[in-house]
Amino acid sequence: MVTSLPVSRIPFFPMTDKIVILCTCSGADEAERLGRSLVEARLAACVNVIPQVRSYYRWQGALESAEEWLLVIKSSRALFEAVRGHLAKLHSYEVPEILALPVVAGSDAYLNWLDANLASPEETA
Repeated sequence: MVTSLPVSRIPFFPMTDKIVILCTCSGADEAERLGRSLVEARLAACVNVIPQVRSYYRWQGALESAEEWLLVIKSSRALFEAVRGHLAKLHSYEVPEILALPVVAGSDAYLNWLDANLASPEETA
């Protein structure tokens, strides 16, 4: 039996300013091009490419299915608009998936590494 904790007993995790952005691509070439360009521009510290995920979605009223490549983009909240604009400009899809998820916590060493490898928001303005 699964029970839930009362809200007052749920542990509090302070949020970081880091985010993980998910973005699907039409194929390996596009995924590599987008991932590399984000890291080169220091809009992402790291981009993982997960090949050949199967997506099911509705497009123009029809149920569709496609093989896609998933980008897992590590960045910061302050850089999200720059990442979104970069992806929208270079992406082949009319409506690219660009979803930001908060990073609640992480190892200090990794979060510091992210900071050291991301541009400051002023550098992207």
